[in-house]
Amino acid sequence: MGIIGRLNQIKHMRKVQFFICCCLQLSILQINAQSTAINPLKIAVFAPIYLDAAFNNSNYKLGNNNLPKNILPGLEFYNGVMLAVDSLNAEGIHAELFFYDTKNSSEPINQILLKPELAGISLIIASFNNRAEIKPLADFALNNKIPLISETYPNDGGISENPYFVLVNATLRTHCEALYKFIQKNYATNNIVYTKKQGALEDMIQSFYTEMGKKTPAIPLKLKTVEIADTIIASELFKSLDSNRNNLVICGSLNEVFGNALVKLLSENKKYAVTVLGMPTWDAYKELLKPEYKGIEIIYSSPYNFGRTDITSLSITNKYKSRFSSRPSDQVFKGFEATYHFTKLLIKHQSAFINNLSDKSFKVFNDFDIQPIRFKRENALADYLENKKIYFVKRLAGQIKTVN
Repeated sequence: MGIIGRLNQIKHMRKVQFFICCCLQLSILQINAQSTAINPLKIAVFAPIYLDAAFNNSNYKLGNNNLPKNILPGLEFYNGVMLAVDSLNAEGIHAELFFYDTKNSSEPINQILLKPELAGISLIIASFNNRAEIKPLADFALNNKIPLISETYPNDGGISENPYFVLVNATLRTHCEALYKFIQKNYATNNIVYTKKQGALEDMIQSFYTEMGKKTPAIPLKLKTVEIADTIIASELFKSLDSNRNNLVICGSLNEVFGNALVKLLSENKKYAVTVLGMPTWDAYKELLKPEYKGIEIIYSSPYNFGRTDITSLSITNKYKSRFSSRPSDQVFKGFEATYHFTKLLIKHQSAFINNLSDKSFKVFNDFDIQPIRFKRENALADYLENKKIYFVKRLAGQIKTVN
């Protein structure tokens, strides 16, 4: 979307006192009904839009050539939600959708949750970007027995004993377990080098790999570990590589600077044949799209697989281009899929919805394998529900494709 198109859109939001500002139902967010005899389902969507940061009352204060980057993910998620509303409208679905800005400075989440229109909500969909915002919404879902679909990172937010909290975006542990099995299946005979920097999170990621090595029924991977203090020094890394066979270099850090530096260093040295295995956050690393990285094979995990060549994807892309003169981001597809797929499942299964989250009847883009997670096996109550389906994405020679 061009800057003018984006500005016009958020200015229109403020002009009409858009629902994320006033938190009152607007007709634009009502999914039409074929029958008025049945009370409509009520669905609440929460996402970070930051409209308060862009407006002084009704006046846009950042100038006509400036739109803060932090607005874009939530705005595009909202656009995907609204495209799904259009599709549901076309099918005559009987429901109402309420949308809230989680970054509304005048109404924090705890205050929003006191609003009377949230009485009778049947489903909550959330795009989080702050761990601290997860628990109040998850507690509200548990207390009112409302399924809460969490679409984005961060993940569990320390939630436990809450079988109504659903993680579509899998936890880091699940990603690492899937990556370990993927390596066993495809790269076990490679020279495998595990790289990490110092840090508590990095130690935790490494512990997942160590744990998998101990409990795997197959032959454990032979990992050479290279721990780097601050900056990546070529000599420290290259002395662990083998020039006579392919090297699989695992990035054991979520730190973006570390990951980018690792790929840059390996792409510049043509002596070694290298595949780099990254973290799930690499899906959003724009640096990896640099032309100079085309010669190196990069693989990372993702709970999402947006192929963009199917009929639904092409329809969304065409509608988005028509409205906003730009290609839709993954956030648009996430917003669309969450709203359309789970609304349809809710209508089909009603009170049994929470037990049928992996039903593929209304698959849009992704296969979901949503399973109960229990920190202690003897617990009858699930600590949360998690999507265990992980895709693996390969980037090579400017092409991006899934490899499973």
